[in-house]
Amino acid sequence: MRHVQLEQLARRTTYLHSIDPRAKIPAVGIFLIALGTVPQANAIAFLGFTCILLAGAVLARLPFRFLIVRASAVLPFSLTFALISWVSGDTERAISLAVKSYLSALAVLLLIGTTPLPGLLRGLESMYVPRILLTVVQFLYRYLFVVVEQAARMSLAAQCRGGGLYADRKSMFKRAAGVLSVLFARSYGRAEGIHHSMLARGFNGQLPVIGASAFRWTDGLFLLASASVTLVVRLGYATIANH
Repeated sequence: MRHVQLEQLARRTTYLHSIDPRAKIPAVGIFLIALGTVPQANAIAFLGFTCILLAGAVLARLPFRFLIVRASAVLPFSLTFALISWVSGDTERAISLAVKSYLSALAVLLLIGTTPLPGLLRGLESMYVPRILLTVVQFLYRYLFVVVEQAARMSLAAQCRGGGLYADRKSMFKRAAGVLSVLFARSYGRAEGIHHSMLARGFNGQLPVIGASAFRWTDGLFLLASASVTLVVRLGYATIANH
């Protein structure tokens, strides 16, 4: 399960993993703003931003293949708009849309891959993100495990009965609809049971954020250094473009 692998990667012990989320989140935010404000497709600017992400992946010792494959999930959406721009004759905009979306996905994935969910929520809460929004995000993430677990059980049961879920190709869509309905019903029942268990344990509508820590001077130094490198790439591109 890929989300389990991402959770395991986020709990490694490297320099980048040890940085406080309150430093990493603004650093990624500055990176995304700098990347998004590049006015046109420019190989020098995109190469600079790519080098920053590669350096982060090396520091965090994250597998490159995993990052490249997972970040490509945004391509079906961005390539659609890029294709529209290309057909309309704006080739530079088409290239810029595809590259910016992919690099943005890599940056966010790098943040998630080096920050466990509790730490990420703690950092967002310190930035005054609404608590109800953080609670919804945490519920969605945790219930993803419930849905995947139920899907894995159903797939195993189908294989034990002598075939996959889609053994009969002619009725593939009919079988898929039946599988999804059963999966939803079972997942809903499981989630309802979990909710009753939480209420029995005193759940009051808010999930506690555990693991608060002090913001160290090394965290501030990381934020300053990463923001400086990002701005150097962005402003350096602007200087080259003006000349």
